[in-house]
Amino acid sequence: MAVNPVFDAPTLIATKRDGHRLTDASIDWLIDSYTRGVVAQEQMAALLMAIFLRGMDARETARWTTAMIASGERLDFADLRRNGRRVPTVDKHSTGGVGDKITLPLVAVVAACGAAVPQASGRGLGHTGGTLDKLESIAGFDATLSTARLRDQLAEVGAAIFAAGACAPADAKLYALRDITATVESLPLIASSVMSKKLAEGAAALVLDVKVGSGAFMKTVGQARELAGLMVELGTAHGVPTRALLTDMNSPLGTTVGNALEVAEALEVLAGGGPEDVVALTVRLAAEMLALAGLDTRDPAATLSDGTAMDAFVAMVGAQGGDLSVPLPMAACSETISASRGGTMGEIDAMAVGMTAWRLGAGRSRPGERVQAGAGVRIHRRPGEPVSAGEPLFTLYTDTPERFGPARAELDGGYRVHGVHDVHGTPAAPRPLIIGATP
Repeated sequence: MAVNPVFDAPTLIATKRDGHRLTDASIDWLIDSYTRGVVAQEQMAALLMAIFLRGMDARETARWTTAMIASGERLDFADLRRNGRRVPTVDKHSTGGVGDKITLPLVAVVAACGAAVPQASGRGLGHTGGTLDKLESIAGFDATLSTARLRDQLAEVGAAIFAAGACAPADAKLYALRDITATVESLPLIASSVMSKKLAEGAAALVLDVKVGSGAFMKTVGQARELAGLMVELGTAHGVPTRALLTDMNSPLGTTVGNALEVAEALEVLAGGGPEDVVALTVRLAAEMLALAGLDTRDPAATLSDGTAMDAFVAMVGAQGGDLSVPLPMAACSETISASRGGTMGEIDAMAVGMTAWRLGAGRSRPGERVQAGAGVRIHRRPGEPVSAGEPLFTLYTDTPERFGPARAELDGGYRVHGVHDVHGTPAAPRPLIIGATP
């Protein structure tokens, strides 16, 4: 890709600030220069805010995505084989949610069904958790894989969850900067971030889990459909069959939000148990992935009951240096929030819980900051479940007890217990987990 040296960052910032579109050549220069450190963090932060406020059109977004792919290596696993037979590759990406530990059991389920899953993942972004942060709570787990090691692991184990590394390095820098500059919730930036990383990682097909609701970056179904459509178009344009599901994120997924807490819950799912919503979404996404991979005769649910998904997960973690025999980290301090009255648990606001976990130390407020592996929230009563006065509703975990006050403030007002004579009536009926699909 040709890079034109006549551009400069202040001019491009002003162009987007004033509502004009960036040319293909200027985007190529910008992404290349930022990746090499020529464009400063302060300048890119200003441009990201201009994009957040002014947006980018479909052509700008497509070029931004292509430029980020070109910033690094694009992997190719078309010739991947296991025992002499070609292995189809397929991946999944979630746009980010609260309690969204689906990737952990999902890659194991799909691998157990005969596909290979090269899952390039990220760290926490804003109030949403990061898959790598979760996995790194496992003793010894290494998310840094060379291309050769990645290929060998996919051939032998069928799954790898890894840091993007040489794939789309521009996105890695932008991802961290967006996290601390309040520029996460931008449709073109989300679409280009997701698709540059996913298209560079080499999977032959892709399923997208586009979250909708209070705990998602897309708050409405209309916004989510627009994002899903844009990402499907980007994938298709690059020759990767892409499908998207719209799923509910008004309430947290499962009963835990945090890093080690979510790993423990994922292990419950792999052992044949776990929360119903986590199991249901895992199985549905696996079915979509297997269909795109041409393996739709396999039953993903069976891998959870017969133990083959657990075997695949243990093999993947072991191949990346992880030791599941070592107990997962536990926070040094905990605090319980109990019900002040009996009744029925109403809706639990996913954003409130996500911000609570962030306040407790499960997320970061600046690039490179270490997260607390044991920090987070355990939810004891799900929406619609009966509640007795005085029983635990939430347990908060952190290594730094001074965080409890700000965390409680985030959670306050994020849930409600409906009494039998509540003037507001009975709790609303549960929302469907799967809202729709694109295309």
